[in-house]
Formats: sequence, C-alpha cells, structure tokens
Amino acid sequence: MEQLEQLVLQARATAEARSAADAGAHERADAVEEASRILQICNACRYCEGFCAVFPAMTRRLQFDAPDVDYLANLCHNCGACLHACQYAPPHEFAVNVPRTMARVRLRSYTRHAWPRRFGALYARNGLVVALALAAGIAAFMLLALALHGSLAEAPAGANFYGVFAHGLLAWSFSAAFAWALLALGVGVARFWRELGPGAPDPAALGDAAGAVATLRYLGGGHGEGCNNEDDAFSLARRHFHQATFYGFGLCFAATVVATGYHYLLHREAPYAYTSVPVLLGLVGGVLMVLGCTGLLGLNLRRHPLQGDPAQRPMDLGFIALLLAVALSGLALAAWRAGPAMPSLLALHLGAVMALFLTLPYGKFAHAPLRAAALLRWAIERRQPNRLDLSEE
Repeated sequence: MEQLEQLVLQARATAEARSAADAGAHERADAVEEASRILQICNACRYCEGFCAVFPAMTRRLQFDAPDVDYLANLCHNCGACLHACQYAPPHEFAVNVPRTMARVRLRSYTRHAWPRRFGALYARNGLVVALALAAGIAAFMLLALALHGSLAEAPAGANFYGVFAHGLLAWSFSAAFAWALLALGVGVARFWRELGPGAPDPAALGDAAGAVATLRYLGGGHGEGCNNEDDAFSLARRHFHQATFYGFGLCFAATVVATGYHYLLHREAPYAYTSVPVLLGLVGGVLMVLGCTGLLGLNLRRHPLQGDPAQRPMDLGFIALLLAVALSGLALAAWRAGPAMPSLLALHLGAVMALFLTLPYGKFAHAPLRAAALLRWAIERRQPNRLDLSEE
C-alpha cells in the first residue's frame, strides 16, 4: 500500500510538472502565431468592426502574416474597448485578448526593426530602474565634474547656464545624442514602412494620418467615449493625459528650436527673460508634461493586467519617469536659475535629458513613429478598393 501511494504521488507530480511545462510553452508561443489565431476569430465574429482602425483594416485580410500582424499591432492604441466588449475574452476557452496580444507583437516589432539590429535586445532591459539609474549616473558625473572644478557651490551671475557648462560642450554632445536617436528611429521606421509596402501617400492620406496623430483619434475607444481602464467604465482621461504629454513635449522641443534660432541667427545669448518666447514655451510645455505624465503614471499602475502585457510595464514606467524627470527638473531649474542651487539643478536636468535621448530609439518612444506610419498606411489603404469585396462580386 505504501509503495502504491508513492507511485500515485510520483504520477501526480509528473502530471503537474508536465502541465506547468505546457503552460510555459504556451506563454512562450510565437506572438505572431497567437495574433493570427486571435485575428482569425475576430474576423469571423466582427462584433468590434465599428471600433478603432484595427478592425476595419483586419477585415481586408483573410490571412495574417508577420508584416500584417506588425501593421495591425502598431495600429492598435490599446484603448481596451474590444476586450470589454468581447464575448470570447478570458475566461472563455478561446481566450481572445486583443490588447495584450497586440502589445506583445508591438514589442516584437520594435525589436525586429531596431537599428542597429543587435540593439533590439535593449528593449527588454529598458525598464524603470535602468532609465532612472542612467539619468542619475549622468547627472552624478556632471556634479562630480563641477565639484572638481570648484563651481558646484556657487552659481554664475545672471543665471548663465553657459557659465557652468560651456555652450559648445552642451551643443555638440546633446546634438550628437539627439541625432543618433533620430537616425536609429528613422532607420527603424524605414524598415517598417518597406515591409508594409503601401506605396506613395497622397495629400489626403497624409492629412488624414496627421489628424489622427494630432488628435489621438483612436484613444476615443470603441464609441468615442474613451478608454476602458481598470473597469468597464469609459473615460477620456487616458486620451487627455496622452495629449498633455504629447503637446507638452512638442512645446519643450519648440522652445529649444527657438532658443537655437535666437543664439545662432539673432545672436541673442541666454539667459532669456521669463517673458521671452523660448522660456514661455518651455514653461507651458513643462507644466503640460508634468500633468500628462503624472496622470499616465497613475493610470498605468491601476490598469487591469489583462489590458496589456505586464512584462512591458517596467519599460512603460521607465519612459514616463524619464519624461517626468525632464519636466520637473526643467521647471525647478527655471524657478531657481538665479539661486545657488542652479548648477546642481542644471546637472540633474541635463542628466535626465541625455538619458532620454539615449533611450529614445530603444524604449517606449518607438511606438510613436511606428504608430504614425501604421496610421498613414491605414489612411492609404482605406482609400483603395477592398479586394475581398471585389472578389465576392
């Protein structure tokens, strides 16, 4: 009897181990294959056809290869409406979860189109701790340099940032980092676009895509009432926080461009008055970024695990945290630029900005240009005849 009990326990342990292995294999299943399975089910159901651009674009296809899946995944804005409306969502045996599946495919597309290709592995490591550690490390290096030169304790007269760090040093180092980020992102988007093969866009398609990007049209949810966050309630909060972050970042970038024009074209050197155009743009942009990033951070932490890929949350939080660090340090620098803390605040701000530039091509920011390309592809495609409809005729 004792021997029989041991055999039963051994058999049960073997079965549990095999079940765990099967579950692990299912989790490691190819993201494209899983997305294709789910899209086939959605294509047969079509309950969500009136939702975001993903579903009408999906109905133009019968099969879903890797480029099609990448395209549809980057077209998805992860509003969550389809998950809450789906009758086949978990715990149904079909386990249709479009937001999570599309999120996993998007990460795969970021990695696959990264330039240089070997750097694609950085997406898996670009988390909250890494982002903040990089910003802190660069800032600490700058603080150490200032301390060694004896310029950490006292600020130069007139709130002159270039009295702390030479203008040439800042201009060349940050321009090089930003140029690298633009080059890496540009090559990745070009690879993505070639794979889609949509042809040349016309002005109407360009205008349609630009409008979708500028207004975040598809963050309105399935009925224009907003996203589903941690529950079934619709809310436009996610859209508004995204818009605040997006336009705040744009205003801060515009402030830098205007200040560059002041320096090189008008020969007006910083510091500029609080009422000047670059400072006003930076202040408004910084406030918008703080509001947007704080809101997105709260929504991200509260969102239901089924509404995305939990494994990507560190990358999401890392990007939001860097944007927030840039905005907060910039506003603090503007507020106390004439005080003794200015050199330290400047080092903290520059460290956050440099860390943001270095991680732009290999973090969450990559979704912005790829999604814009997918929206342009959809704007072109929707103006073309549906081949499936023609074949039925």
